[in-house]
Amino acid sequence: MSVSDDQHTELFESLPYYDNDLEQFPELKAKVEREFAREAKPPATLHPRVPPAPVLFAKQPLLQAELERIESHQELPRLDTLRYQLPAPAAPGTDEEWQAAVKNAQSQLEHQCIRQTNLQLLQTYGANAWRIHNYLLESTVKQTDQALEELKQMTVEVNRERKNMQTRLGNQLNSLETRWTELISNVLQIELANVALDAEVNRLNAREAELAELVRK
Repeated sequence: MSVSDDQHTELFESLPYYDNDLEQFPELKAKVEREFAREAKPPATLHPRVPPAPVLFAKQPLLQAELERIESHQELPRLDTLRYQLPAPAAPGTDEEWQAAVKNAQSQLEHQCIRQTNLQLLQTYGANAWRIHNYLLESTVKQTDQALEELKQMTVEVNRERKNMQTRLGNQLNSLETRWTELISNVLQIELANVALDAEVNRLNAREAELAELVRK
């Protein structure tokens, strides 16, 4: 059923949980599919009122580059192991090359010291921090699952209410249609009876005229 307003816009109303005309009449379903095929395709661009997509990590170029890498399905670059090596300059080597090698050795030594410190901190506080992190994650998962179940339940309730309402309205429509058919049938029967009565009246009038003519003779 379509309803038009003053601006010539159409609103289509139906009872999808109750109407089964498409299943009962395959030719009608084929016509509907042809109508859908003739409809204009949705535009490729969004509506002007739709806001543009937000720019993530605008102030974090490294995170933004990583997000772009993931979106483009590029592989993660391999770990650069050259920075952890201690190459010695080729003999005899210049002073600049030996100074660079010494600086590299100092950097590697400092890196190992930091790693040792981090391992000590991890052994001391890592277990509890990890337990707290896991507890927070489990709490978040429980809240998310609960919200998901509530949303699913709400969806089921809405669909159940829609189905019940449409079934009730469909039964009312069928009852009204049946009543309308009965009333039309009664009207037709009354009209047929009126036609028969008119014919009977005409026959009686003609008989009366014949009898009156006989009496006068």
